[in-house]
Amino acid sequence: MRDDETVTGWALAARDGDERAVEQFVRATQLDVRRYVTHLSGEAQAADDLVQDTYVRALRGLPRFEGRSSARTWLLTIARRVVADRIRTHAVRPRLSATDDWQSAAERVQPRGVPGFDEGIALAELLAALSAQRREAFVLTQLLGLPYAAAAGVMGCPVGTVRSRVARARETLIALLAEAEAGSGAGDAGAVPAAGVGRQRAAGAAPCDATQRRPGPVDRQPRRLAAALA
Repeated sequence: MRDDETVTGWALAARDGDERAVEQFVRATQLDVRRYVTHLSGEAQAADDLVQDTYVRALRGLPRFEGRSSARTWLLTIARRVVADRIRTHAVRPRLSATDDWQSAAERVQPRGVPGFDEGIALAELLAALSAQRREAFVLTQLLGLPYAAAAGVMGCPVGTVRSRVARARETLIALLAEAEAGSGAGDAGAVPAAGVGRQRAAGAAPCDATQRRPGPVDRQPRRLAAALA
């Protein structure tokens, strides 16, 4: 992701008819948009459509973009509306996807074979255990790197609310990682992953039978993920 000033410059140039700037703007922002709509919607299989709809709306709205906020903040606000419209259209509330969906989403938005790949998939698995509001705040500020004020603008809530949601999300993630580390330290290869425990705890259910799953990235990477969240 390029710096916000450069990306905003491309958006303004694109607004004025520079076709190359349009291409640069899309290329520089598409990974962030995909991550955001995937985590926000909880529907990894819908990410392509949501990304496409976001850029269709953004390019149509470029003539009205004045650069008062960064282009990335402006674009993510559009992406949020696209997801909201999809939810309304399908008349369902935001939901948590199955772990397999989250892992597939992480694999699509992160390059393979580079340091941090396993951690990225594990983090996506953990994020599934958060509430939708806390997950959105965490993704915007900690994964996409938006300032808290910009994230508040995207979410339409006070900065203090964003800070609170991020803090609560961080506490939950660290607690889940601690559980995963305790499980791996005990040598239990069949332990329920941290994200699964979090979902079961939230639902008031007992942990599932240990034979129902293989160890996942969370089980293999607890210390490195905990360090990243500290």
